[in-house]
Amino acid sequence: MTSLKPYLIRSIYEWIVDNNLTPHLLVDAEHKDTYLPQDFVEDGRIVLNIRPEAIQGLSLGNEEIEFNARFSGKPMHIKTPIAAVMAIYAKENGKGMIFDQEDVDADQEPPPDKKPPSKPNLRVVK
Repeated sequence: MTSLKPYLIRSIYEWIVDNNLTPHLLVDAEHKDTYLPQDFVEDGRIVLNIRPEAIQGLSLGNEEIEFNARFSGKPMHIKTPIAAVMAIYAKENGKGMIFDQEDVDADQEPPPDKKPPSKPNLRVVK
């Protein structure tokens, strides 16, 4: 089964734009396979304005998000895996969605070092 996250990002993005608001992505800049302007990273995170007028060539794919933008006048190609997206929200009112970074997608196996939960233990207390 495919991950729900890219579908949620696309739908929330469309909702924000349809309401004439400014969509922002909060991205984990320390995630592998990200290509981001490091001068704008704060505390390992970056906020990206993905308003259609601010960027070009936006691709909200199932595996990654890509677009072209300017940072301090310099053109740059931005690329981030969906897994690195921490939130999508409207700048003006903060409405959107925050994604739990510790969730394991349904199609992934749990890490081998985690034990399955044990059976509950009940005791009679007098």
